[in-house]
Amino acid sequence: MNVLIIEDEFRAANQLQNMLQKCDFQYNLLDTIDTVEDAVQWFQTNEMPNLVFMDIQLADGLSFEIFQKVEVEAPIIFTTAFDQYAIQAFKVNSVDYLLKPIKEEDLQKALGKFNKSNQSQQIETSVLKQLLTSIQSQTERKNTKQRSGLLVKEGTGFVQIKIADLLYAYSEDSVTFGVTEKKRYVIDETIDQLFSTLLEDDFYRINRGQIVAKRAIQKINPYFNHRVKLSVSKERDQEFIVSRQKTSDFKSWMNQ
Repeated sequence: MNVLIIEDEFRAANQLQNMLQKCDFQYNLLDTIDTVEDAVQWFQTNEMPNLVFMDIQLADGLSFEIFQKVEVEAPIIFTTAFDQYAIQAFKVNSVDYLLKPIKEEDLQKALGKFNKSNQSQQIETSVLKQLLTSIQSQTERKNTKQRSGLLVKEGTGFVQIKIADLLYAYSEDSVTFGVTEKKRYVIDETIDQLFSTLLEDDFYRINRGQIVAKRAIQKINPYFNHRVKLSVSKERDQEFIVSRQKTSDFKSWMNQ
């Protein structure tokens, strides 16, 4: 089974491969790609894989842009921390849509769907409805159960800090950092995993690598190319620039 992974976080790509092995899924990994541009080029110059695992938010944009530039006939299993793209995902060969952090049980079920569908490019409406109901349920649980603490590294061990103390988090060289009023910590989670457990009313992911708490935002300034730049409490050699595709939604979030 020839498999292609399109994922811009190195750790997440490795975790997926480890989970596939645990699921006893026999596959040949053709490549791991982290940008829309490289994915388009890969599909233009290689034979179609049997299955593609595809993150939705990549380093240079949304993976849906790939389908606008090249024909992709392979079945897709989307992997993402965001549920708002579910409907769009099923318009482009989607077999399943897995929310991060991915559970082994959910991955096993997705592989089962792939096998049963015989690599079909269609998905029944009833299956779509069931999946969307599941996504909604997971979202409601996430938003009603507030995470109060966060385990972070300190020295050779770990300590727990309060989520209420977290001003912002960012990813740098595949390492996730969290900043409070007092200190910067290393967080033993990917930025996707962290954001998926935070209350969306309190935190916003302004781009692929940065999450900001609403209470930490001091000022919003116009920036190039219809983007905005934030002034944030306790900035540490970081620029906080809201990506262009998120600017409108970010402003709405700030008004809530």
